[in-house]
Amino acid sequence: MTAERNPGIEPRFDHGAERDAVLHAVSSAVLAVTRHLSVREVLQVIVRSAQTLLDARYAALGVPDVDGSFAEFVAEGVSDKQWEAIGPLPRQHGMLAALLHEAAPVRLADIRKDARFGWWPAAHPVLKDFIGVPIKDGENVLGILFLSNKRAPGGFTRQDENLLMLFAAHAAIAMTNARLYECVRELTISEERTRMARELHDAVTQKLFSLRLTAQAAAALLDADAERARAEIDTVRRLAGEALAELRAVIVEMRPAELDRHGLTETLRKHVGLLDRLSPVAITFEGHPVGDLTPDTEVTVLRVAQEALHNALRHANASRIHVSLTAEGACLVLEVRDDGDGFVAEEPTLRGLGLLSMRDRAEVLEGTLKVVSEPGAGAVVRLEVPR
Repeated sequence: MTAERNPGIEPRFDHGAERDAVLHAVSSAVLAVTRHLSVREVLQVIVRSAQTLLDARYAALGVPDVDGSFAEFVAEGVSDKQWEAIGPLPRQHGMLAALLHEAAPVRLADIRKDARFGWWPAAHPVLKDFIGVPIKDGENVLGILFLSNKRAPGGFTRQDENLLMLFAAHAAIAMTNARLYECVRELTISEERTRMARELHDAVTQKLFSLRLTAQAAAALLDADAERARAEIDTVRRLAGEALAELRAVIVEMRPAELDRHGLTETLRKHVGLLDRLSPVAITFEGHPVGDLTPDTEVTVLRVAQEALHNALRHANASRIHVSLTAEGACLVLEVRDDGDGFVAEEPTLRGLGLLSMRDRAEVLEGTLKVVSEPGAGAVVRLEVPR
């Protein structure tokens, strides 16, 4: 058994290719943050990057909680079925606890022969050669990153350890920034809700109040003075139209700035390109000239595309996703097509995937949203709205 620890070692690179590999892995993690992905998605990018960097069969990242377990635990190399058989998230015991408490890198030829090794569930994959490093922000351990079963013979090397230590330092920045972004996002959402509530109150509520009073007056006059009742109903119609216009104005203020700078087609192209770089799934985009569109149409199509892509990446287990945006006659057509597991397109499934909310968006523009899927045959989400 070999066990080496060198917490103060200065990372060195013997070959330019290895330097490029770690820089690419670091770049993937940092890009995940700049894309404003969730903390868990940033953790997944970090784990995948580390697994690729060291050519390991298994990789995992655990974020400890205050109760002796893990708040989050992300792994690569283990299928969903294996996870289900393994059971709940691990607690801080054995080598996991040692890495957390000692806060020093560990590299072993066989983890099972180390005195700190405890046990793992029966369904757990068999690990042999092992390398683990803490991800630290100063003295604070944000998590532990560990890999096992290097694909190349000979196990993990000192050079692997140096690379992983450097990567972990950058992963700490990515994790910290992702946490900060989520905090800022929550504050921003709260502030935006307050602002919108104020706007709705000032711009819309008074009109709705007037509309209600006018409607009550019209109802009272129906029997006594039909002509005056008719005039009051016309006022109701006018006030309702003004209230609707005010609501639309508030919604337009939520329009993403990218649409003003680049337009719908280019915004979608950039969004798909970024997801393609960050995800192991191959994501492609085909865009055609679609002419001038109303702001409501651009926002709706963009939001539906983002939701459909999110669903495909999260649930479809796909290897390829294709997005297309075309103009067919008087209609604008968006399609998001994947080659994943597919599903039975029943109402509970649609609700779980958020497809009903996408359908509601389409109906607001007098458009349609169709979902075609069956188990094993992928899925197609098709949005058609008038241009």
